[in-house]
Amino acid sequence: MKLILLLVLLAIASPAFAGDKPLELHPDNPHYFLFRGKPTILITSAEHYGAVLNRDFDGTRYLEELHAHGLNLTRAFTGVYCEDTKAFGITRNTLAPGPGSLICPWARSNTAGYAGGGNKFDLTQWDDAYFPRMKTFLAQAGQRGIVVEIALFCPFYEDSMWALSPMNAANNVNGIGNVARDAVYNRGKNGDLQATQEALVKKLVAEVNEFDNLYFEVCNEPYFGGVTDDWQRRIIDLIVAAEKSLPNKHLISQNVANGSKRIENPHPAVSIFNFHYASPPAAVNENFALNKVIGENETGFKGTGDAHYRMEAWEFLLAGGGLYNNLDYSFAVGHEDGTFQYPDKSPGGGNRGFRRQISVLKEFLDGFEFVRMKPDEALLKGGLPAKGRARVLSEPGRQYAVYFFGGPSVTPSLTLPAGQYQAEWVSPLTGKVLKSAPITAHGQPLALASPEFGQEIALRIKYIDAQ
Repeated sequence: MKLILLLVLLAIASPAFAGDKPLELHPDNPHYFLFRGKPTILITSAEHYGAVLNRDFDGTRYLEELHAHGLNLTRAFTGVYCEDTKAFGITRNTLAPGPGSLICPWARSNTAGYAGGGNKFDLTQWDDAYFPRMKTFLAQAGQRGIVVEIALFCPFYEDSMWALSPMNAANNVNGIGNVARDAVYNRGKNGDLQATQEALVKKLVAEVNEFDNLYFEVCNEPYFGGVTDDWQRRIIDLIVAAEKSLPNKHLISQNVANGSKRIENPHPAVSIFNFHYASPPAAVNENFALNKVIGENETGFKGTGDAHYRMEAWEFLLAGGGLYNNLDYSFAVGHEDGTFQYPDKSPGGGNRGFRRQISVLKEFLDGFEFVRMKPDEALLKGGLPAKGRARVLSEPGRQYAVYFFGGPSVTPSLTLPAGQYQAEWVSPLTGKVLKSAPITAHGQPLALASPEFGQEIALRIKYIDAQ
């Protein structure tokens, strides 16, 4: 009955933009995206990656909450990796399905004994319900203009996680995966798992090819758990080869590091380089010359309050990043609308109010022709508090987006080409314009005084065409 319902939903929710090219790098500025004909930055505050693999999670209700705030990205793990209820101290973790609730690409067998409840898996058979569920999620996301990052694999940080994977020999009837957790993504050590993983990549890539609103991430946090560069390159090659004869070609992402790291010898097929916990956003400047999207697709471990994650988002994107995902723990089974009240000990934050704040950032950036802009830290001279921080995107002489953190006021000096401009000081919390005034520039340093503010403020400057 569930399979019939999924197929009906899939038929109803067919791709709304089937004629559009898939998400791509913007041809005029590949630090950003082009999606359905529009320059795009991907911004969200999204759940902990279990929307598809957790049978109990209502993905449509969740996507509607993102859409309500104009957010346009979510991550989805495939089901080859999941967690137990104690992992990372996450309460009501969506990546920790209840007993028997894990759904993954491989079918269940008739043999009992999966560590997470229910029967073991058969790694030679596909689950007839899984791919319709994934497609329904993609279709529902697509109807709401939301891009889905499909994270194909994830390392096993602890033995408890490897103990729950269908790839572990203890959880399948094929005897495949009798290896240590740090050998799973090593072609020299993983045995029959390599062929199993490659078959999965080919199958999944083919199944979702029709959708325009996705990109593939090879592996979440491959810098943990023995994931080799050789293995990652093999998976990238497989994605490219699998799509060669298919109508659509999708972007590929590689997760590079926590914090920052200079990327050396990148695979030419990778278009998005994602970082985690990238605050301050040094990763953007270090890798800007690659002319690809630099993203931050996971945050956390800075408490449960909004301020740090809001600052992290503004700083990363105004430093020139093209993708930002706040890991939002207010989404849980039964609370797919993001109303779950997580405890103070949660390893991160997120809530409906925060999502509204992040939507302010998206609207602020969408108000610019941002594909014509680039980072311009040299524009500002002085006027900041002792511990103040600032980020700037600019198209000199035309448009400037500036973010300041560390109030209560700033008086920066800017040198603008001669002309008339309109300057607006904007609240990052509400989007309200706090002060607006025309300014006349003469190509000399010009001091602009902000209104009083709390922790942060944004500045929008646009050239006024005399005509």
